[in-house]
Amino acid sequence: MRTGAALASLLVGRSAFAFHSTTSKRIARRSMTTSFAVTEASRSALVDCPHIALSDGMLHPAIGFGTYKVGFIPASASAAVAGEESEPQRTARECVADALDCGYRFLECAEFYGNEAEVGKAIADSGVKREDLFLCSKVWTTTIEKGPEAIRAQLEKTLSDLGTSYIDLYLIHWPVPGKHVEAYKTLEILKKEGKIKGLGVSNYALEDYLELKDSSIEFPPLVNQIEINPFLYRKNTIDAFVKEGVVLQSYRSLRDGKAMDDPTLLQIAASHGKTVAQILGRWCVQHGFVYMPKSVKKERMVENALVFDFELTSDEMKKLDSLTTQENVEKFVDLYRKCVNRDTSKDGKMDGVKMTITED
Repeated sequence: MRTGAALASLLVGRSAFAFHSTTSKRIARRSMTTSFAVTEASRSALVDCPHIALSDGMLHPAIGFGTYKVGFIPASASAAVAGEESEPQRTARECVADALDCGYRFLECAEFYGNEAEVGKAIADSGVKREDLFLCSKVWTTTIEKGPEAIRAQLEKTLSDLGTSYIDLYLIHWPVPGKHVEAYKTLEILKKEGKIKGLGVSNYALEDYLELKDSSIEFPPLVNQIEINPFLYRKNTIDAFVKEGVVLQSYRSLRDGKAMDDPTLLQIAASHGKTVAQILGRWCVQHGFVYMPKSVKKERMVENALVFDFELTSDEMKKLDSLTTQENVEKFVDLYRKCVNRDTSKDGKMDGVKMTITED
């Protein structure tokens, strides 16, 4: 077994052809393939992970476990519609139990994910105290469209499924045109009732946020959960939200595993003796975003979390920041337009959809 330093020397010194060979890619992708088992040190690092202060003073864990497609695949998930998803091999109860054993204490959930009852069972099985958990959920488009009573009923279901009397963060999943502002104000009422500690949004363009902000809301969103990774780093949008005091939660932080052979990531991973997943996670953490990796494999859960024991150089950060292409930005815009009405009575239509938004 080569040491991390030896691997770095080997990979950097090879010719371009050799570097891109199947063998070298596999080495750089999993340069520490010595099985990422849970240790007391790795668990403690997660349990005691850094926190990010939200605008209301609440402390948000810098890392969490995402539960999308964990044990259940929503029928309207894009890959499911395309027939590309296979049936889950493990239940959400099993996967979340592993995540909690690894030390994850922030669980990212949603009505749309269809697995909150299983997540709740894993929490109950774990014996982890409620006060040691940070639970976030999101209300889906169909419920948002139905209005206040449906939203209230869904929150009650989420609380029951997760086995808790309150949720730390509750988000509007998509800015449903003509409906999301009313939905947010319903969440404000539920917050006053003590069922929600903090409010947030997800998949909001800057223009959606400004529409909400200008609608006489009482509690500004604490977070906006959007896709963020080096291949979709929308700096102007991100900077605008940061200026507003909104913390960014990053989903698809690991780009669904589709960037593991990228040459820039491979080179940086090799130089640090880390995996590509860990470089992506570190980039996210170092930018101050909430990092939310997900996996159904326990060893990957451990691997993904090992991002607090090293730093990327400013040059490496700049190289990663520059990986976003115009093509990826255009794909994001297309997805935004498609999804704000997703699963509602206006699914597939552009009714009310903002056609001009801050794209980058």
